[in-house]
Amino acid sequence: MSINKVFLIGRLGADPEIRYTLDGKPVAVFRIATNEVIIKNGEKEVLTEWHRIVAFGRLAEICGEYLNKGARVYVEGRLRTRKFEDKQGNIKYVTEIVAQNLQILDRKTFSSGSSSTKELPTFPQVEEENLIDEEDLPF
Repeated sequence: MSINKVFLIGRLGADPEIRYTLDGKPVAVFRIATNEVIIKNGEKEVLTEWHRIVAFGRLAEICGEYLNKGARVYVEGRLRTRKFEDKQGNIKYVTEIVAQNLQILDRKTFSSGSSSTKELPTFPQVEEENLIDEEDLPF
């Protein structure tokens, strides 16, 4: 038996990028930063780690609609390392978190441009069978 589970709380470094597979399925890609404070030679030092997050399907659509740079989020998912060939023909590897659950942690509501506001969305739990095959990824 093995477990591949990741839990992160961090802030988005930029708005999510939404792409579509060849058959029109949405894919959201964004990065979040997590911080760790350490004491080095009596001085506090903040170490920042950046994490690449990928969301598929309805979760990707919701990320594109509600997430913005600076948003504080909880991401639950699994690690995946992909191998690809760049434009120069070099083999590259990328490690990313495939999001399966996501929550916005900021306690504000979102303005819809009128006098009404929208409450924070409920993000769907992603089932394994709904994930997209690596061959279909647009990147």
